[in-house]
Amino acid sequence: ISPYTKTNKPVQVAEQSSEILELPIDELTALIGEDELNVTNEETAWELALRWIGREPETRKVHIVELMRNIRLGLMDTYYFLENVKNHHYVAGNEACRPIVIETLKFLYDPEMIKQKDGELEIATPRVPHDILFAIGGWQGVSAVDLIETYDTRADRWVKVEQIDPLGPRGYHGMAVIGYKIYVIGGLNGVEFFNSCRCFNPVRKTWREVAPMNAKRAYVSVALLNDIIYAMGGYDGYFRQNSAERYDYRRNQWSLIAPMHMQRSDASATALNGKIYITGGFNGRECMSSAEVYDPDTNQWTMIAHMRLRRSGVSCIAYHGLVYALGGFNGVSRMCCGEKYNPETNTWTAIPDMYNSRSNFAIEIIDDMIFAIGGFNGFSTTFHVECFSDSTNEWYEATDMNTYRSGLAACVVKVLPNVHDYTHKHRERLMEEKRQKLLDIEALQRAGSAPQQQNHVAISRSSHNSLGHHRQQQR
Repeated sequence: ISPYTKTNKPVQVAEQSSEILELPIDELTALIGEDELNVTNEETAWELALRWIGREPETRKVHIVELMRNIRLGLMDTYYFLENVKNHHYVAGNEACRPIVIETLKFLYDPEMIKQKDGELEIATPRVPHDILFAIGGWQGVSAVDLIETYDTRADRWVKVEQIDPLGPRGYHGMAVIGYKIYVIGGLNGVEFFNSCRCFNPVRKTWREVAPMNAKRAYVSVALLNDIIYAMGGYDGYFRQNSAERYDYRRNQWSLIAPMHMQRSDASATALNGKIYITGGFNGRECMSSAEVYDPDTNQWTMIAHMRLRRSGVSCIAYHGLVYALGGFNGVSRMCCGEKYNPETNTWTAIPDMYNSRSNFAIEIIDDMIFAIGGFNGFSTTFHVECFSDSTNEWYEATDMNTYRSGLAACVVKVLPNVHDYTHKHRERLMEEKRQKLLDIEALQRAGSAPQQQNHVAISRSSHNSLGHHRQQQR
């Protein structure tokens, strides 16, 4: 495997150094063709190829066909492919590129091609992700669960993980990642409210106990700032709390910080611009719309503008300089609406609704999209997953988890050295799975027992840029 695949994104390397642009064609095609190439999407691989050709265009443009054959063109956004690949002068002026363009267009536009193509479609085989989302624990029915699943963003598949916590399940906890280590904070198991904290190492696949918090905290809010874990509020079985504390992993020690202005359980917290924001929650009497911010430099909490709606069981996260607060319970029903906070103007504004109403769900950012995972919809626990991109201001469906649960927590571990242990196996079979699904749909339609789905079928192209594009077409 090339040294560029594991730790560096090739276009970034090309911008910082001319080394990658000096590779001979056989090394570059091998690099671009590797499953482990560390690119967020295939557009990045294409731009790398163009930069390489641009170094010596007259002598290198003849290699465009070799490069195109090693890029997963079927995973590209359709509009991008049309505007930036098909119509590029290196491609449009080269007759040898025509069969590749035709094959890609058929794949992007014609589901019949997938139904007729038996076996692997190399133009759509997803690469291996370098960031892995972990969803741990939660609540299912009347009890806590010890389930762990990881999400493979490239394959759009959830993977069950066997290394569950030997000390048993917990739900309504918080999580944070430092390096490769996942810290699981507080929560409850249906019998006991926890101040205990656990640490899972996904590289060594081991669990260990770390120092307990000063207070028991289920329905706790957790955020990470400068490798310090903050745990705020929560419920100890008797009282909703306004106390807060922080954990220094270097010393394995928790220390109390200034208490919040409000008692909050079932709130949610995130870090942005060197400060901790906490939103909503339940104070023992009512669902809350208030929010506050903590400055670690002054050890002070400050109230900020109230959210537009009351939200208990809310999930919030920092995304592109704003604080997003999603879903939750307003005292009457679970909500699908969300809003975002601008610290510069101290104002909240609405964002598009999620497709699913939910409270007590996990939230994370991966591939530059916000993911809402699981939760409770007011009637039942769910395994539905959806993602939001502010570039399109749209929500898109992602593949459901294998198991339904609420009160779970999620985190992202970056550049795992053993990433293959947490990704979908048999990636080459993914398009065959899609083909079989299409054939099954067609058979049902012929039998008259399924609705017609001729305009578009539920096909994920297995990268989030294209996943979002194709999910949008479905809607």
